Amino acid sequence: MSDLTNDNDRARGPSLREADAHGQAAMLLVESLIHGLIERSVITVADAVEIVEVATEVKAAIGADMGDSPATLAASVALLGSIGDSLKHDLT
Repeated sequence: MSDLTNDNDRARGPSLREADAHGQAAMLLVESLIHGLIERSVITVADAVEIVEVATEVKAAIGADMGDSPATLAASVALLGSIGDSLKHDLT
């Protein structure tokens, strides 16, 4: 038997209580991309705030339909809200 495993192997993979590495990496990458686009004047801070607000609205609207538990949906919306709030501090 091989010692190789993947994320689909819950018996040997990370516990369900452990933070989702893929999700953390994706959030960091997207937030970094947004900041990079702002720094390069590809989008404005106002554009970035609007993008995050739309993503938050979409997540809130379809999260339950996608199978999110109420706790997971609330956590996702809160994370998006935090990103939006951090961007709003840069609005002048």
